[in-house]
Amino acid sequence: MTLLEREPTEGLPVARKAVLRTARLTLRAPRPDDAKAIKALINDRRIAENTASIPHPYTLKDARAFIANAAGKPAFVITRDDGRLIGGGGIDLRPRGYEIGYWIGVPYWGNGYATEAARALVDHAFRDLDLTELLAGARVTNPASRRVLEKCGFQWTHVVLQRVVALNSSAPSDRFRLDRGLWASLRSWGKAELID
Repeated sequence: MTLLEREPTEGLPVARKAVLRTARLTLRAPRPDDAKAIKALINDRRIAENTASIPHPYTLKDARAFIANAAGKPAFVITRDDGRLIGGGGIDLRPRGYEIGYWIGVPYWGNGYATEAARALVDHAFRDLDLTELLAGARVTNPASRRVLEKCGFQWTHVVLQRVVALNSSAPSDRFRLDRGLWASLRSWGKAELID
C-alpha cells in the first residue's frame, strides 16, 4: 500500500518537516534528486498492483510529481543507514480518516523494512501529529502487507472493493484500524526518533 500524490493531505496538525530514524532506517522528505531512484524502484508491476494509486509503468514524471506534491506533508522516502533509498510511505487524509501507506522496493522485500518503517509512521502519527486513530489497507492478495499491519497493532475491520490504478479496475482490499489507546498499550517495538 502507498500514499502518493493522488489526494491532498489537509488538516494534519504538522507545521515542520520531520525526519524519523529507526534502528536501521531513516524516513525523510523526498528531494528532487531522489526522482531517479524512486522511479527505478517503484516501476515494478508487483508493487503497483499491490497499491491503490501507483500507476504502471511509473515514469520519471510521476516521481517528480510525487516529490513536488509531498512538500509540507508527512510523506517520506525510506533509506537504509547507508543512504540507499529502498521505499516510501506517509500519512494522508482520506474520506474516512487518516491513513498510512508504504511500499518497499522488491530487492529489499523480506528484511523487515516495511514493518520497521510502518511502526515509525504509526509512532509519528500518534506521538507527533496527535492523531486519535489511523486507517490502513492491504489487498487481500498481499498477505505480507497484512502481516506488517498486524505487527503494528492494526485490527481488521472489513473488506472493500478498492480502485487500483495499475489494474485499471477494482480489487478486494482488507481494511484495518488502529486507535491511540491500543497503540499506547502495544508499543513494545521501541520508538522512532523524531529529528527536527
